[in-house]
Amino acid sequence: MNTRNFCIIAHIDHGKSTLADRFLELTGTVEKRKMKDQMLDQMELEQERGITIKLQPVRMKYTPKNLKPDSEFILNLIDTPGHVDFTYEVSRSLAAVEGAILLVDATQGVQAQTIGNLYLAIEQNLTIIPVLNKIDLPNADIKKSSEEIIKLTGCKEEEILTCSGKTGEGVEKLLEEVIKRVPPPAENSAKPTRALIFDSFYDDYRGVVASVRVIDGSINKKDKITFMKTKADAEVLETGHYSPSLVPDTSLENGQIGYVVTGLKDLNHVKVGDTITATGAPASEPLSGYKEVKPMVFAGIFPKEGNEYNTLRDAIDRLKLSDSSFSYEPEHSQALGFGFRCGFLGMLHLDIFQERLRREFELDIIATVPSVAYSIHKTNGENIIVKSPQDLPEAQKIEKIEEPWMNCDIITPQGFIGNVMGLVSERKGRYKNTEYLSSGSEQRALLHYEIPLASLITDFYDKLKTVSSGYASLNYEFKQYEPTDVIKLDILIAEEPVEALATLIWRDDAYKLGKQIVNSLKDTLPRQQFVLKIQAAVGGKIIASERISAMRKDVTAGLYGGDVTRKRKVLEKQKKGKKRMMAHGKGKVDIPAEAYLAVLKR
Repeated sequence: MNTRNFCIIAHIDHGKSTLADRFLELTGTVEKRKMKDQMLDQMELEQERGITIKLQPVRMKYTPKNLKPDSEFILNLIDTPGHVDFTYEVSRSLAAVEGAILLVDATQGVQAQTIGNLYLAIEQNLTIIPVLNKIDLPNADIKKSSEEIIKLTGCKEEEILTCSGKTGEGVEKLLEEVIKRVPPPAENSAKPTRALIFDSFYDDYRGVVASVRVIDGSINKKDKITFMKTKADAEVLETGHYSPSLVPDTSLENGQIGYVVTGLKDLNHVKVGDTITATGAPASEPLSGYKEVKPMVFAGIFPKEGNEYNTLRDAIDRLKLSDSSFSYEPEHSQALGFGFRCGFLGMLHLDIFQERLRREFELDIIATVPSVAYSIHKTNGENIIVKSPQDLPEAQKIEKIEEPWMNCDIITPQGFIGNVMGLVSERKGRYKNTEYLSSGSEQRALLHYEIPLASLITDFYDKLKTVSSGYASLNYEFKQYEPTDVIKLDILIAEEPVEALATLIWRDDAYKLGKQIVNSLKDTLPRQQFVLKIQAAVGGKIIASERISAMRKDVTAGLYGGDVTRKRKVLEKQKKGKKRMMAHGKGKVDIPAEAYLAVLKR
């Protein structure tokens, strides 16, 4: 079979999307006049930030010059994200292919996420092709990077390919090696139809469009299909492939990757990881799909205007369709009204999600301070998971609280080991051991730590880059729950608690964080007509406080002549007015989005 299914995995910013551009050019999949940088990063946010957020499949046709000249091959490529927050996108891509290009930047060497993604590929028993990219740059160190790859994968030096995604050097050889090394899909065309859904999106006119890998049999236009997990039935309105736009075909054959237009308008009928089979001759068992991902960071998302709740729900439903690692459930807040408690894999995931709601659906939203999921053991023997500060039971009802701990891998040059160790110990991390990836004067170390997730979700990544001059990289995964001492920190503005700013913190950090939050709010909240109090409280005790002075208006400017008592009379009137306004103004302060962001990024 002349079909090869493969994906590109790498650490963030190692050149996956640029290499994919060269593949598209070399195979003539996209016309030169339509070609642009990061062709497969089709989201505006991806283009702006220079990172891949969504996996993107594309089919290429290629006749290699140095293999059988008469054979045309169909190459199905999936471009994947590199950031740790989008690991689930990578795992879904790996389940749909037989091979993976492990791309390493020759100027940076192996990074933390390179290792994380490699382990995911090994779990799926994929053929790994190690490749060094960016060899055209003057500071590329091919020898050192090759040593690191050999130590990591156990491959031979001659198995490592070199290329430049920017200039195109070595790209043709790489495609030929993909054809040589990656095995073709198994021949299962006679078996009952089974296709794995690895992604999906919603079309206003044609309903849910599922991205699939056909494992057994084939899917034809007008076939009656059944979704084995949700038990939903549909008729195939169209099948086709990504090139990278949607190109219709009469059918999707065994081993191919493409899309199926289902016509279904109910978004709950199509789940990522589900199996499509023929309604008339169904398969006996579904495909294994994916392990359910556990969100680690939770935040409340509320519409700024209460009448936009239904619009927000529809928008979240649609984003859930194309982002299956995200979870949500309805939530009600006395201050913010009806909204959703949403689960994310990390802070970048949360940031991107908020931005997509604002841009793609033009929604004004309020996001509460993110929190991790705590396991609460109550005195009555009940065990609950708390995702929001508002759900924390009273102190006398709690027997113990447990928080999630992560296994954390940090790769850093030897010269910054001390700085990195200082940062991790400051964040309550526990040292396990150190491995060295390379030898010589510029030796790099892989530090293994255990660290509370609460330490990672705020600004740990930024601080890590600061203490290592940008050279360190980070990867982490869930380990277990461990006992902790956590309390609820309330923020009061004009003596009224603001639910969206409440947060769960370690008891011994309460004063420091309370002071940080009130200071950041003092800098971002607008001045009012009255003195504005900003306070941080634990229980009923105020632990930090700031004031924003009232706006000043010279009410005596219009007076001229006369006795000084005239001025005093007007000033007294103004003073009484401010007191009245302060009494009525409690809780009526409009908090701008910048203030919420200042606390999120404290």
